[in-house]
Amino acid sequence: MFGLGWPEVVALVVIALLVFGPEKLPQAAAQAGKTLRNLRQMANNAKQDLRSGLGPEFADFDPADLNPKTFVRKHLTGDLEDSWNGASSAAPTAAVASAYADSYSADAAQELGYGEVPPYDSEAT
Repeated sequence: MFGLGWPEVVALVVIALLVFGPEKLPQAAAQAGKTLRNLRQMANNAKQDLRSGLGPEFADFDPADLNPKTFVRKHLTGDLEDSWNGASSAAPTAAVASAYADSYSADAAQELGYGEVPPYDSEAT
């Protein structure tokens, strides 16, 4: 949860005790819980409004897919994940690596001898 460990949580509780005092801390915690619950409810309502506004064409739309990291992962490895039928997410990466290794084998690369000039491709520069 938010990358917090036990030492950080204990430090936050001690700071909260010092700021609010032992009398008002339960009220502050209850108010924080209500606020968090209201924010979650508002986010869920906004998500439902967005889905209903987009219509049935976007029934499988997930706002988390708009995260650039998720978007790239889904669209770059989507075909590979479909072919693995629910295998782990590491399987497509291994498949790409092995396909690359197969296409670029040691036989395909010609080693140059000492003093040999590599071929020059004028269209590539």
